[in-house]
Amino acid sequence: MNTILSIGKRNAVLSRMSELLEQERANIKTINQQDLSNYSGDDLAMEKRLLVDDAKIDGMILSMQQLASQEDPVGAERFHFIHENGLKIINKTAAFGTIMIIYESRPDVTVEAGGIAFKSGNKILLKGGKESLLSNLKIVSLWHQALTDNEIDTNWVEYLNYNRDETQAFLENPTQRVDLIVPRGGEQLIAFTKKHATCPVIVSGRGNNFIYISKEADLQKALSIIINGKTTNIGVCNALDKVLIDTNLENWEIFAKKLVAELQQYKVIILGDEAFAKVTQVSKIENEEIWYEEFLNYKIVIGIVNSDEEAISKINKYCGGHSASIITSNDALAQKFMEQVDCAAVYQNASTRFTDGGQFGLGGELAISTDKLHQRGPIGLQHLVTNKWYVYGEGQVR
Repeated sequence: MNTILSIGKRNAVLSRMSELLEQERANIKTINQQDLSNYSGDDLAMEKRLLVDDAKIDGMILSMQQLASQEDPVGAERFHFIHENGLKIINKTAAFGTIMIIYESRPDVTVEAGGIAFKSGNKILLKGGKESLLSNLKIVSLWHQALTDNEIDTNWVEYLNYNRDETQAFLENPTQRVDLIVPRGGEQLIAFTKKHATCPVIVSGRGNNFIYISKEADLQKALSIIINGKTTNIGVCNALDKVLIDTNLENWEIFAKKLVAELQQYKVIILGDEAFAKVTQVSKIENEEIWYEEFLNYKIVIGIVNSDEEAISKINKYCGGHSASIITSNDALAQKFMEQVDCAAVYQNASTRFTDGGQFGLGGELAISTDKLHQRGPIGLQHLVTNKWYVYGEGQVR
């Protein structure tokens, strides 16, 4: 394992990286265009994640600058205890060692997730998807330049240009030490990683998020929150997939028709349960299994419930454990909903699109975990650490 780099060195690399991204902006976009023209798939969400434009590069640069200015997450004291025999026992945060990030189609992950893991004192292994290979290799060359410019070994950031079989072989029998793996992508990638990995894996990236419209909802807020959650970015895990409406909402049928008309303006495919489809004339869902699905597309399922309890229980049955929101002016009900719904992030009167490390004030994120160990929800710099006990004695024996 590499000896941990000083915080000064880590920050210098991140600052240099932000400069290089600016300098190489035009080249990065040109190379990314090659990846885009090589991409022959018809997955709209994948294509959107693959694109690197000026706004994405601005985001990468900002994340490097913010990371460079944040406090060192390593070596922070978490616990301090003086034993009756005089032993001084201290617990401090510590780096994991080597973190492997496996991801699909998002060159910005090469910068942002890599940066968070690096700032946390870790060596990085990056395994991106073949569709973004040229963009990723270009960005990794900038990492290597930033490291070299600061007289640091380039093996702190390594790109694994492996196909599926080589990746599986590495996961099952790593040729170097790996302490933690973070897969970022669809369900197949996560299942593949969990099946073959021999070290801890943080599951990240699956959504299937719900919004519940209670009988005391502000319907104007409800409409704009649903449109925002469904249409602003379909290819992300905090996008909206399901809506539940309480039948105790006054004139819920009128609201249902208005919601359908609004979604249709955005060309969203709308499926309803029996009651909703009957009122609005949308297509009826053919199979209850669809409630488990994350769409990553202009598609939504809307159903009705007869009580708050039914809404909570339906969300807990079908959601991905990521995000759920209640639209209500009843704060007591909102609190009950938020306490009882089993998601990493729960909301009152706001869009699920805010579940994001940058939006939550973490200064970026490595991933959004739907696991309960070791961290839940957006994983920021301060969460990407393990811990270590320091015990100081003067000859004590037990």
